[in-house]
Amino acid sequence: MEQVYFTRKDCCGCTACQSNCPQNAITMEADREGFLYPVIDTELCVDCNLCREVCPFINAESQKNTLDQTVYSCVHKDEDTLRHSTSGGAFTAISDVILAMGGVVYGADFDADYNIYHSRAINTKQRDRQRVSKYAQSDLEGCFEQVKHDLQNGKTVLFTGTPCQIAGLKSFIPDNLETNLYLCDLICHSIPSPLIWKEYKAYQEQKYGGKMTKVMFRSKIHPWTRDNSNRGFIFEVNNDGTFHEDNIFYDLFFKVGTITRPSCANCKFTSVNRVGDITIADYWGIEEYDASKYNPLGVSVVITNNPKGEKLAAEIAKTANLEQRDFAEQKKHQKRLAQPVEFPEFRDAFWDDMLEKGFAYVMDKYVYKKDM
Repeated sequence: MEQVYFTRKDCCGCTACQSNCPQNAITMEADREGFLYPVIDTELCVDCNLCREVCPFINAESQKNTLDQTVYSCVHKDEDTLRHSTSGGAFTAISDVILAMGGVVYGADFDADYNIYHSRAINTKQRDRQRVSKYAQSDLEGCFEQVKHDLQNGKTVLFTGTPCQIAGLKSFIPDNLETNLYLCDLICHSIPSPLIWKEYKAYQEQKYGGKMTKVMFRSKIHPWTRDNSNRGFIFEVNNDGTFHEDNIFYDLFFKVGTITRPSCANCKFTSVNRVGDITIADYWGIEEYDASKYNPLGVSVVITNNPKGEKLAAEIAKTANLEQRDFAEQKKHQKRLAQPVEFPEFRDAFWDDMLEKGFAYVMDKYVYKKDM
């Protein structure tokens, strides 16, 4: 067996290489940190190099839009949508446009065990499962091939994901199928480990003596805010009607900073030149420029990167309040438009501790900073 990538920092795990392999010689296998990487079966490989031809890290610059962009603040007009969205409901507004056309929406979802994967939605009930951020890398197994199949069958498709996922899909889909494909990227902080998410779930299930039955990242139990200690992660155990709020996972992600994919520190897409037709995120700092625009239920930023993005913006203005804003506001408040995340020097030590001594140990040592 031979690895496709050269180093771990050069692979985002998007599955484009696996999807593009005509020999089915590539499988995605988890490393010690729980991240999936492509591995080649050398007995099946014919050295066609089609895997490298679609790699978004190798071909990053060719996937970026370079046209004029327009920035909007966005707040959905429906309060219930706001309460069930991460920020201002931009994803719901955009995906409603696609669904109204009889199209298909792809986005991050939970399976029955709250593992994160990309699902395919053809109605609002399925789409609603894709709302709200999920802070671990989603499994894209078979997803790119399904998107291609939908496009070949004349479907309009919206794919929402991190910029590296978008770039991988964009590279994989043939040019002649792109007309009905709409790509929505996120301003991404970085991608946490599925293994840490799994260990965190197991820790809480042991603590409360049951199985997680509801999970919501970025709930609106607190007013929408950038404060990392107040982001409203809640979960329920055994359908008992009691929601527990906890910040351990957030602290590992945002404060300790050791649990995200190695390629995130080498990200090729932390740029104002976006890979999606349209970009969405939280509109951090809106209150600094116009206090009347702050909404405790959330405000989204929408950036249109090409005519397709502008077309979507014109449509979502029917269900959301859009206001054109200055791009400088985003450049000030969105660090991931300028540079990748930086890892602390103790990242390797954290993972050694995690694998040798377990989740509870690293939680105490790195989050609560107990004398170990």
